[in-house]
Amino acid sequence: MENQKKLSDIRFSVLDLAPISEGSHAADAFHNSLDLAQHVEKWGYYRYWVAEHHNMPGIASSATSILIGYLAAGTSTMRIGSGGIMLPNHAPLVVAEQFGTLESLYPNRIDLGLGRAPGSDQLTSLALRRGGQTGEEFPQQLEELRSYFLPENQGGVRAVPGQGLDIPIYLLGSSGFSARLAGQLGLPFAFASHFSPENTMPALKLYRDSFQASAVLDKPYVMVAINVIAADEDHKAHWLATSQQQAFLNLIRRTPTTLKPPVESMDQIWTPYEKMLVQQQLKTTMIGNSENVKENLQDFLRETDADEFIISSHVYNHADRLRSYEIVSELGK
Repeated sequence: MENQKKLSDIRFSVLDLAPISEGSHAADAFHNSLDLAQHVEKWGYYRYWVAEHHNMPGIASSATSILIGYLAAGTSTMRIGSGGIMLPNHAPLVVAEQFGTLESLYPNRIDLGLGRAPGSDQLTSLALRRGGQTGEEFPQQLEELRSYFLPENQGGVRAVPGQGLDIPIYLLGSSGFSARLAGQLGLPFAFASHFSPENTMPALKLYRDSFQASAVLDKPYVMVAINVIAADEDHKAHWLATSQQQAFLNLIRRTPTTLKPPVESMDQIWTPYEKMLVQQQLKTTMIGNSENVKENLQDFLRETDADEFIISSHVYNHADRLRSYEIVSELGK
């Protein structure tokens, strides 16, 4: 039967990469993130996630748990969390202690989203993962991490704070590995459609097909991260989107930079082949005015049957980014 969900039936949340725009600094990115969090809380967004990335000149959220604490301190009701912590980069005990601390400071507001990718290039991954983890150990690391939150002591090592705390865990993925694992464990699953659109539907099907009810969930809970760049006029939205297109182009070229200002045309910047690659990665990006974005989001909801959209608006100017999120907040009402 065709999915009949409407945008008003699902949650809207935020994925923030704490972008560092050209000519600004990490401190500016953090202040902008807090300002955005305070605005979207008023606009009714359900949760606000920041993502772990390393060695990326245009992304300031590398010390993710510290940034979560800063954002949680400046807000009051919205859930704040990681989208995500790249678990193979860290000792599970350290993650348990960090998020145990956050949950103790901001009760019932902290989310722990986990991924298994490095969130960086290979050289940086080697610098982070001193033990040589590859990501294949992720299920064992996840099991260890979850054990630290149990009420009873596990093997003589305690997460203090952390032990006995109820911190929701979400698995993140851009392929089938975490989709299957989330289903088997009965955990909520968040898919990175904002940079892996081709894998979206296969991963969601795999998650739903492999889902087993657990103490956490009795049925699948699907979250989909997507890019949305909204403005009052279509032309302006497409102009703003060129900043994100430049960012993905520089990633493809392996020359990441700070977030570039918009340009009138990308044709002088990318080759036809590069254009194809960027457009392929940004296939599920919704760009336009309120009416067009709403239509595109409703079509995507019909396709994915998601329970929650996590919106990433990678925009150069902070005021324009605020307006994009404000427009989206009005679509589900």
